[in-house]
Parts: sequence; structure tokens; C-alpha cells
Amino acid sequence: MEKMKEAYESILIVSCKNGDDAAAAVVGKFKKMIEDNATLDSVEEWGKRKLAYLINKEAEGYYVLFNFTADADFPAELDRVYNITDGVLRSLIVKRIEKSEAPAAAQEEAPEAAADAE
Repeated sequence: MEKMKEAYESILIVSCKNGDDAAAAVVGKFKKMIEDNATLDSVEEWGKRKLAYLINKEAEGYYVLFNFTADADFPAELDRVYNITDGVLRSLIVKRIEKSEAPAAAQEEAPEAAADAE
């Protein structure tokens, strides 16, 4: 039986304390890992941004957004590697909701909200 592929997005905040070259190396490592195990749809490098609060005594981080399609077991492995990699401040992996699915979910919630308001 063929495994079902799902669409995911992952945001990664990389430490800037070791310089831009170190941040680029970490991003390259994860880009290659995703390409080897999934279909990489897009990579958006948002660059260096100020953090809302200090993380590990750092005020800035390098933000990267990965959009990819993979088997259901790959995001858990990617998250495990994120957590053990030096230089990764924060990470988040979520399943993307396709546009055709999103309106149906919103329509189901809307009548319930209207009934609660009355």
C-alpha cells in the first residue's frame, strides 16, 4: 500500500551569534535533508529579524520557511533533528490545509458561532 503524501510547512529560527555563514550552513543542511526525503515545494528565507523575546540570551534570529510534501512519518524525524542541532533556536512543523479544504471547515464553524451569539 502506497503511503499518503501530505503538504507541510516548517518555520525555523536559526541562531545568528556564530555569523551569517553558520546560519547559512544550518539552513543548507535542512534544505538538503528535506530534498532527500520529501518534495521541497519552496524555501522562503526571511532573513535576520528581531525576536519578540530573548531566546538563549539572543535578540535576533534568522528565519526560514520551508514548504514541502512528504510521507506522514518524515515530519517527526525532521523535528527530532531540529531539536538536536546546535544553532536552531525554535522550529515548528504544521500540516498545510489545502485551499479546497479550508472553506468547508470555516463554514462548519460559522453556524455554531452564530448560534452561540444568540
